[in-house]
Amino acid sequence: MLVKKMPYFKKIGERLVVSNMEPAHAERLEALQKIVFPTLSEDELIKAKHYLKHLELFAQGQFVITDGDRVIGMTTTMRSRFDFSEYHHTFKETIAGGWMTNHDPQGDWLYGLDIGVHPDYRGLGLARVLYRARQDVARELGLKGQLTVGMMSGYGALQGQMSGEQYYEELTSGRRFDPTISTQIKIGFEPVALIPDYVNDPVCGNYGVLIRLDIDKQV
Repeated sequence: MLVKKMPYFKKIGERLVVSNMEPAHAERLEALQKIVFPTLSEDELIKAKHYLKHLELFAQGQFVITDGDRVIGMTTTMRSRFDFSEYHHTFKETIAGGWMTNHDPQGDWLYGLDIGVHPDYRGLGLARVLYRARQDVARELGLKGQLTVGMMSGYGALQGQMSGEQYYEELTSGRRFDPTISTQIKIGFEPVALIPDYVNDPVCGNYGVLIRLDIDKQV
């Protein structure tokens, strides 16, 4: 007999909750995208119509953090058979223009397409809460772990002074702190490769960093 899986639901302190995304969240998530990624190209922002499609394809892998009726955190994921020997790809290609039709129901990695927390709630460890929810579902599904591409968000202000490759080398050798990638490394992710032209966003000079979190890691 098939056992229906219970929705993901965990309280964070007195008021906040991390849970699976629901259709009623879609419009608020579209608004949150613009707040969390203010410099990202408009055609790379996830819209309400896209979120509804994500729920059709892989509801188990979509998470939000709420404060009452307010959606203040989110992450979008899909399953992927990832080829590490052919790692160069773009965000638009991977998310199929927002529709996430590259989701592979048999994929052995959980690919994190985005993650974000409203500025009013940053500094509370909520990104780690979302990564933990992703790791929980990856374990439940018997996957190898998580993959994602982080944005080198400290590079944009320095791109006139050094190449992306130099910045990445300093970052991975521990000689430079990056607000996004260094935080992800602290959580347990390991850098795999630098990806030029991953997104269209001046904050990272369009660079992304492919990172992985194996399933045996605790978040």
